[in-house]
Amino acid sequence: MTLATQLLDWYYQRSRDLPWRADKDAYKIWVSEIMLQQTRVEAVKNYYTRWMERFPTPADLAEASEQEVLTYWQGLGYYSRARNLLAGVREVCAEYGGKVPDDPAVIQSLPGVGEYTAGAIASIAYDRPVPAIDGNVLRVFSRLFCLEEDITKQTTKRQVKSLVREYMSKQYPGDFNQALMDLGAMVCIPRQPRCELCPLINLCEAYAREVQNTLPVRPAKKEQKLVKLAAGLVVKDGNYLVHQRPATGLLAAMWEFPTAELAEGDNAIERLKAELYRTFHQKVQVKECVYHCVHTFSHRKWDIAFYQCEWLAGDVLPESSRWLCSSNLLDIPWAGPHHKVALTYKNTPKQ
Repeated sequence: MTLATQLLDWYYQRSRDLPWRADKDAYKIWVSEIMLQQTRVEAVKNYYTRWMERFPTPADLAEASEQEVLTYWQGLGYYSRARNLLAGVREVCAEYGGKVPDDPAVIQSLPGVGEYTAGAIASIAYDRPVPAIDGNVLRVFSRLFCLEEDITKQTTKRQVKSLVREYMSKQYPGDFNQALMDLGAMVCIPRQPRCELCPLINLCEAYAREVQNTLPVRPAKKEQKLVKLAAGLVVKDGNYLVHQRPATGLLAAMWEFPTAELAEGDNAIERLKAELYRTFHQKVQVKECVYHCVHTFSHRKWDIAFYQCEWLAGDVLPESSRWLCSSNLLDIPWAGPHHKVALTYKNTPKQ
């Protein structure tokens, strides 16, 4: 049997039951693939279901505001994905009558759509014989063909792409691509692959050479920058002081409680008190720390402490800030760990 036949036989018996596989709707596949970037499948399922209840068609999404879209994306992180998805769907509605194009090159021209996502949509929704190469596929093929070059290099990725084109099923390209994704997610996993369960074990060069645990080759990860922060929970007449981050950069346009970045040797309470007065024109007494966490991004970590603050007096807020009623705390998209705190204090303002 060919590689494709063995793989598809396994897939039709062992494939994952995922909500976006219920039909071949290109929009649903697009949404799922964007959500799945940098996010585990199990974490995405509930978000996807909730999203489809609110935005079941491209037209429904295109008519929504960015703030509402970001609120529905809340918790998935990497919010530029949601903004690009919204922009891409609006383009589809404006230029293609609300139907996602079937040409991989046209799909890839949409905002936020890369070669992998375009390949996934085109192959799964429209049976186009194009690869959809993600981390799972790179890992599977690096082991199958014992590729010992750095898997992050473009030359190695081009080699994998060529191999996928050569071995993929021309009759069922979408199923083939999804089978590779499932094999990488369930069997050919990053550490200690479950080779005894693999339908391609007889074809795997890495297994034959007993080097499957050392592949794929990747460069060492860079150490993440640690940033220390202090945030203030300032309440006035049942309303919380909140601030919108800049329109560009990390967590662009997301909301947060007033936050001060701490330099080495800073006293967190004094630094936060000064920031609240200097930037937000509010005089407060910073009291006890009520929540502390370390929140990890791709290239940095936030070590952030949230302090209860007693409001004493204040002037007009800057344009990017406002007082928000505690019952409305979940109506805005929050930046990182600020969402957890907002969940805790919704409807329960503490003076």
